[in-house]
Amino acid sequence: MWDSIMQIPSVFQDEAVRSMIIAGIGETLYMTIVSTFFGYVFGLPLGIALAVTDKTGIKPNAVVYKVLDFISNIIRSIPFLILLILLIPFTRAVVGKSYGSTATIVPLVVAAAPFIGRMIESSLKEVDGGVIEAAQSMGAGNFTIIFHVMLVEARTSILVGATIATGTILGYSAMAGTVGGGGLGDIAIRYGYHRYQFDIMIVTVVLLVVLVQIFQTIGMFISNKFDRRKR
Repeated sequence: MWDSIMQIPSVFQDEAVRSMIIAGIGETLYMTIVSTFFGYVFGLPLGIALAVTDKTGIKPNAVVYKVLDFISNIIRSIPFLILLILLIPFTRAVVGKSYGSTATIVPLVVAAAPFIGRMIESSLKEVDGGVIEAAQSMGAGNFTIIFHVMLVEARTSILVGATIATGTILGYSAMAGTVGGGGLGDIAIRYGYHRYQFDIMIVTVVLLVVLVQIFQTIGMFISNKFDRRKR
């Protein structure tokens, strides 16, 4: 292992390896950003529906809540690697293939949406009930309360959740490398595991950690900017 660490500088001297790692970073960012975006496209409405239809929500509906709760719990209970394999036929039907960075986005979104939905639900439930009651007393409708009260009041928590979700999705994208998902995870598996080139694997691991820290720093900076308590 020590020999592998000592060989790390030589990794960057090899043009082919350097190009491969740069491409891997690009693929990882592509998968993470696109998956996070579509994860919120589906996860945000799910989280709102869960918060609104809960027994303590502004429009309780036990049937709707239990159905959404069951679906989200089932998907979240399946380990991502297994979910990735289970969704191969669906992925192939959607994008025409089951390998590569674009194909990996499909299971990433499926895995991320219920996770994001739960975080949105939790953030919305943190909103002070007095604020909601005040809006209701002034005649505000449910849509107004959701979009102009609940989401606004919970935005700091939602942004922190987005930071966590992005890091989690990035980790999932690396895991997809075991089945040819592309990105840094794929490089780590192909070279570090199958070819025993631990120097390349160490570089990819370090880069993944750096990317997570970058997302974490940016996310926390933005959430702090929107935190009213710090004004």
